[in-house]
Amino acid sequence: MSTSTAALPMNVPLRQDAGVIGLVGAAHLVSHFSQLLLAPLFPWLKEAFHASYIELGFVMTVFFVVSCGVQAASGFLVDRFGPRPILFAGLALLALAAFGYALSPSYPVLVLCAVVAGVGNGVFHPVDYTLLNRKVSAPRLGHAYSVHGITGSLGWALAPALVVPIALAASWRVALATAGAFIVVVLIVLLLNRDRLSLAAAPAKPAAAAGGPAVEGNFDFLRIPAVWMCFFFFFFYAAVLSVIQAFAPEAARQLHQVPTALVAACLTVYMVGSAGGMVLGGFLAADPSRCEKVVGAGFGVAAAIALTVAMAPVPALAVPVLFGLMGFASGIAGPSRDLLVKRSTPDNATGRVYGVVYSGLDIGQALAPLIFGALMDHHQYRAVWLGLVLTQLILITSAFQVRKVRRTVAVPA
Repeated sequence: MSTSTAALPMNVPLRQDAGVIGLVGAAHLVSHFSQLLLAPLFPWLKEAFHASYIELGFVMTVFFVVSCGVQAASGFLVDRFGPRPILFAGLALLALAAFGYALSPSYPVLVLCAVVAGVGNGVFHPVDYTLLNRKVSAPRLGHAYSVHGITGSLGWALAPALVVPIALAASWRVALATAGAFIVVVLIVLLLNRDRLSLAAAPAKPAAAAGGPAVEGNFDFLRIPAVWMCFFFFFFYAAVLSVIQAFAPEAARQLHQVPTALVAACLTVYMVGSAGGMVLGGFLAADPSRCEKVVGAGFGVAAAIALTVAMAPVPALAVPVLFGLMGFASGIAGPSRDLLVKRSTPDNATGRVYGVVYSGLDIGQALAPLIFGALMDHHQYRAVWLGLVLTQLILITSAFQVRKVRRTVAVPA
């Protein structure tokens, strides 16, 4: 079945689409930026609050658990009130949390601010994809997804690049206050361009697409099998990302005697490669009918590279190169990955579907470190990489399962 949202006219001016894509991308950058505000400052926070690394890690756990719950719930608000007010509220809460971090007098207050930040962070995927799917013309939607992914990666890169030098030059409180000011600047830019982000709430009972579902009740979308297949896809995607960010570089160092300086570069090279792959993936996503094949090819190549790192006698100097190639292959799949969800989404449930589906990201990021961290503690470095291969293969299977259930299962109205 096909359930794409109504496409805009083919002759929409480039400037109009680019404006929406740029503003949504800036908001997504802030979301990822906020996720990595505290972690680079752990050495300072540990001393300031006399906290252990376990306690500091708990702050991040609180952030992602809250974000997961809010992400699933905020989709209902997006469909009810439209995405723009929810977006502005999310940005305001992230700014408030950053200033709260900077002023925190104690560890419990830091945790409370993480709750506020998690609430703010939880709105972005339902908001972003509702705006992109309903305001960007169909021929440029693949490029919109590409920019969305790239700005998220840039947000991850920007956070440590901003807060660490300021903490070294002044203090960690000044660094976090500066981060809050940056978020406020982005919020002001979006407020000044709020007309570009205007979008009415979704219609209550639209006509069903040809062969697709008509969702009438608030929770009827949960009966669409493709929605749950997308949820599990993003759960495993988050597991892949979590392993690469947290454990894969160190496991590769142990397997191939990679110098410490190169280990630090592996993740950066992966992210740069991923951003480059997303640019190419935006062009490949221009044809939605092949999105599952693009996802399968991208993660298939990434899995082959991971298997090489796990089993082959790879020279140490080649490991960062393989990280870059793996990132490029995964990045190619990014825009088509987002199309998997769009093609399974009823017209009047965009926010709700994206909220539930992308909550799989938070759950995957919360659970994967427990499994792969245990493998690292037991020095099972090859098993870490083989587990990465297995997870990437599950992603491929999940993508084609989404296509299968979308085509063969009818949803009762």
